[in-house]
Amino acid sequence: MKKVLYRNQLSKFLGINLIAIMLFSVSLFSQSENADPAKGKQIFNQNCASCHSLDRKGTGPALRNVESRLADEEGLDREWIYAWVKNSAGVIKSGDSYANKVFAEYNNTAMTPFPTLSNEDIDNILAYTAAKEEKPAASAVVPTTGEGSSDSSGVSNEVILGALALVFALLVAMLFMVNMTLRNIAKANGIDVEREKAEKRIPIWKAFVKNQFLVLVSVVFLLLTSAYFVYGFFMQVGIDQGYEPIQPIHFSHKVHAGDNKVDCKYCHSSARVSKTSGIPSLNVCMNCHKSIYEYKGNPEGPSQSDIENGYTNEFYTKEIKKLYAAVGWDEENQKYTGESKPVEWVRIHNLPDFVYFNHSQHVTVAGVECQTCHGPIEEMEVVSQHAPLTMGWCINCHRETNVKMEGNAYYDKIHKELSKKYGVEKLTAAMQGGLECGKCHY
Repeated sequence: MKKVLYRNQLSKFLGINLIAIMLFSVSLFSQSENADPAKGKQIFNQNCASCHSLDRKGTGPALRNVESRLADEEGLDREWIYAWVKNSAGVIKSGDSYANKVFAEYNNTAMTPFPTLSNEDIDNILAYTAAKEEKPAASAVVPTTGEGSSDSSGVSNEVILGALALVFALLVAMLFMVNMTLRNIAKANGIDVEREKAEKRIPIWKAFVKNQFLVLVSVVFLLLTSAYFVYGFFMQVGIDQGYEPIQPIHFSHKVHAGDNKVDCKYCHSSARVSKTSGIPSLNVCMNCHKSIYEYKGNPEGPSQSDIENGYTNEFYTKEIKKLYAAVGWDEENQKYTGESKPVEWVRIHNLPDFVYFNHSQHVTVAGVECQTCHGPIEEMEVVSQHAPLTMGWCINCHRETNVKMEGNAYYDKIHKELSKKYGVEKLTAAMQGGLECGKCHY
């Protein structure tokens, strides 16, 4: 019988490989087990949410249970996902069939590569996509009137009002009885309680007409009062402070500028370089709302006032659907239909034609915050005109506001000259000609 050489060495080699494979599998399993869905959600929102959602097709495919779906349907493992996330273009160029299929399905647009994401980061994202969908808890509205309030106080308002009415009726009855008793006593003592007939007097209006001085004072008073109210009425013509129209599509500055911290100049970009702040086109809205197709609410939950006013998640989602209808966006196929509709926005702030106001001069040069004129816009659910926008209001601002000199070379020389002229360190807009008629009227 021929002796087989290196049999022991071959057995050792196979045993070492088997152990290595087992260790590698254990390490992968432990990575999957140790992944943190909470960290994955944070990374997902920072890097993926602009194109992907968990349960709905967006700019990219839905990612709920993406790892298990790829493994079951395409036979792809986690290593393929690592390569795709870090360099999708490279996977496509390698000729990978599924990569090219996805590339073609989404209009030959390659996914943005994320080479800075580690395997651990991707594991966390996959753990988040594999987590069970959380059902939002129904918002409970605490009753403030009716039975709820009566139970908390112990005695209902109806009982209190009934007791007060009974006491009042007893007082009336007692007064009537006292009056009858006094009349009987007076009659028994021979006292006549009937009132004497009043002497014939001149009516008060005749006495007023005969007093010429009193008539003169009254006429002067009425004229001055009428003039005051007429002046006040005409001074309010064209002043729309508090004007709060309903827009065709509800846009909540509270949600966008307040909760989500969207910069005002992202939408009103022309305020930096133009006379007007501009009305943002619907394409600006679609930069975000291609992916944000429903409103999932403030993480802290809706306030009681929002619920009472009807500002629920469903309400905001319906407004997003109005946006889609206006811009002509097909949610299902993720493309524009070309059937757009104009949105007739209602203008809120409107200066007279003879008044010149430049947004860029105030926003860019002077560094004036939007809230200075428009109020706490980040807290407004429905935008209203905060300031009166009158000539006196503008002049007071020019008199009281110091010009921003720091970091502005334009003002270096003029600041030195005007500081000597006025003997001050700080300069207001009024000191630089901010009260001249030609600055605002031309």
